[in-house]
Amino acid sequence: MEIRMPAGAGYIIDELTSHGYEAYIVGGCVRDSILGKKPNDWDITTSATPEEVKRIFHRTIDTGIQHGTVTVLVDKKYSAMDASFYGQEVMHTDYAYEVTTYRVDGTYEDHRRPKEVTFTASLAEDLKRRDFTINAMAYNDSQGIVDLFGGREDLENGIVRCVGNAYERFDEDALRILRAVRFAAQLGFSIEDKTECAMKKQARFLKDISAERIQVELTKLIISNHPELLVKAYELGLTAVFLPEFDAMMQTGQNNPYHIYSVGLHTIEVMKNVPANMIMRYAALLHDVGKPVTKTTDEAGVDHFYGHQDKGADMAKVILRRLKLDNHTIDSVCRLVKNHDYGIGGGVGIKAFRRFLGKLGKDNYNDYMTIRRADMAGQSEYRHEEKLKAIADMEAMYDRVESEAQCISIAELAVDGKQLIACGMKPGRELGVMLHELLERVLDEPSLNTKEQLLKIVSDKLNNK
Repeated sequence: MEIRMPAGAGYIIDELTSHGYEAYIVGGCVRDSILGKKPNDWDITTSATPEEVKRIFHRTIDTGIQHGTVTVLVDKKYSAMDASFYGQEVMHTDYAYEVTTYRVDGTYEDHRRPKEVTFTASLAEDLKRRDFTINAMAYNDSQGIVDLFGGREDLENGIVRCVGNAYERFDEDALRILRAVRFAAQLGFSIEDKTECAMKKQARFLKDISAERIQVELTKLIISNHPELLVKAYELGLTAVFLPEFDAMMQTGQNNPYHIYSVGLHTIEVMKNVPANMIMRYAALLHDVGKPVTKTTDEAGVDHFYGHQDKGADMAKVILRRLKLDNHTIDSVCRLVKNHDYGIGGGVGIKAFRRFLGKLGKDNYNDYMTIRRADMAGQSEYRHEEKLKAIADMEAMYDRVESEAQCISIAELAVDGKQLIACGMKPGRELGVMLHELLERVLDEPSLNTKEQLLKIVSDKLNNK
């Protein structure tokens, strides 16, 4: 099989080969190419040492030289060709490739990194230290695909399998335990039995991995086409280490006419029914995270979860901060968690809806509706028509607010703080209180949102003091 690689990668391999060294593209780019996907990254492995690589190429960066990695910046001619390869009309930057020397890892003492690395001239030694067979293949145009561990066969059979002894691979870097589930989710593969057994027995080592690295793998898992494999992570004991709240959700039943799944399995159904982006999938994952701690059971044996939205929003903030998510994602997810059940029983009036929309923010309305619909998809058919009507009613109210340009926030008031000061108000707390009072009046009666009427309200209030 011939793999079409970017011109820059081919140039680097040709240059290293012409100087007497071995060089191949390696890892994920080979895997994805065999699967017919266009890789995002093209890593190169070589028998040349970092110093030898730097002597051959004039533009390099010491990105990880202690581990044998040098980044090579290719000439503009190749960058232009690579821009075409990636379908980019304009080349914004020089293309860079990580070139890493064949290496053998030393002893691992913390399940994260080797104590030392030793360079080697053997491609086979380099490949056998890699995590999974599907990531342990190399390629160049002269040698074709080098597959020493059955990676192509595992790709054909849809299997994630460790290279060599699974216990040793996971002992070297415990993050590989979570990566196995992530690759299975992204590729729609199953995990080989011996690999899975080792994952379960060594899951506890994930405690030694940084939250940042955990979050990267978890995010890739939940935004994949198979977020339901988070259940596999639960069954193998992985989530108990980094997301114990999900374990509680899986273990919390919902004896309630609205539900047919446990909290955890309901959550998975919701995740499958929202777009595969970070905010929506984390919001779906955490929308009911407050249910295990708010569950009560009445005399008839029916479960209730009063206040789980507010509790869930608080818990979601703690979890997402623990996972080192960015503030924008945290704020957006928590807002959706807090409001995901609004109006579920119907009967929401236009005045209350405007207030809700102001707190939610118009920018978040579509995401809110997506979560609402996905939430319904993971529930029973009990009162299904009523829930559909509640959604339709809110959609109609939203369309009215939009079409009539109704004010729902202080920023949309027809007056601002400067105009109130010009009317005779002093800057400070009283000014802020007045703006909120005006907003409340406008939320009740949108037609009041004109400069003349609002300033008259302010003037009347000042004159009556």
